Amino acid sequence: MTAAITAPTTAERIRSACAKGGDAMLAVDGVEPTVSPVHHLLDDGSFAVTVRADSPVAATAAAAGVTGAQAVLELTDYAPLPLREPVRSLVWIRGRLHAVPDDEVPALLDLVASEDPNPALLEVNSSEHDGDDPHTLLRLEIESVVVADSTGAESVGVGALLSAQPDPFCAMESGWLQHLESAHRDVIDRLATRLPAALRRGRVRPLGLDRYGVRLRVEAEDGDHDVRLPFTQPVDDVPGLSRAIRILMGCPFLNGLRARRI
Repeated sequence: MTAAITAPTTAERIRSACAKGGDAMLAVDGVEPTVSPVHHLLDDGSFAVTVRADSPVAATAAAAGVTGAQAVLELTDYAPLPLREPVRSLVWIRGRLHAVPDDEVPALLDLVASEDPNPALLEVNSSEHDGDDPHTLLRLEIESVVVADSTGAESVGVGALLSAQPDPFCAMESGWLQHLESAHRDVIDRLATRLPAALRRGRVRPLGLDRYGVRLRVEAEDGDHDVRLPFTQPVDDVPGLSRAIRILMGCPFLNGLRARRI
């Protein structure tokens, strides 16, 4: 019998962190790190990234020529609630950073925009950086990828990363968790009854939500404790997610429920 999948793979977690957007930090040896508002994984296993055109990172990449500059892209996955420790995980993508030739920039921008229409792409100008906040487009060729959270650190290969998909709920997760915390504390209290008795004395907060289950953070006097409550099977849509949460709660009324009332 095949064991049930109760949590996303490391590659899925990284893809979800990338898909959520938000600023990342791009660091190159010897210069000050800079914010990278666009960080998009391409089908060839490299990342398209953008930085300010006048940043030392952009200048270093341009000066490195065809060999590229050693660089690290750091993505931080923050909890959507004001927790004592807000960082859920960190992703470090190490590789060689290259400037994108001017004549290749338009096609690469169109490719990225077709999959991720990030407004920050509009700040990129291939030759004359004359906008209010001009950025330049770079490419990071991946050498290694590592994710770290409260359970430890783990690396993942580029092949696994390319074959994985972001969680179907990652773009909506923050809003849902904030809504649960502010308007449906009864749901959190019901889910908390599934925790070990020793953890129920702390403050239970919603930490994460994905197709495999719910994560709770217990803020207790002896520290923070993260617990995953897995669904009986992975879900792929909002009605399935609503039903799975209600099963976790032990709700006997599983039929006729509206998905928007998680």
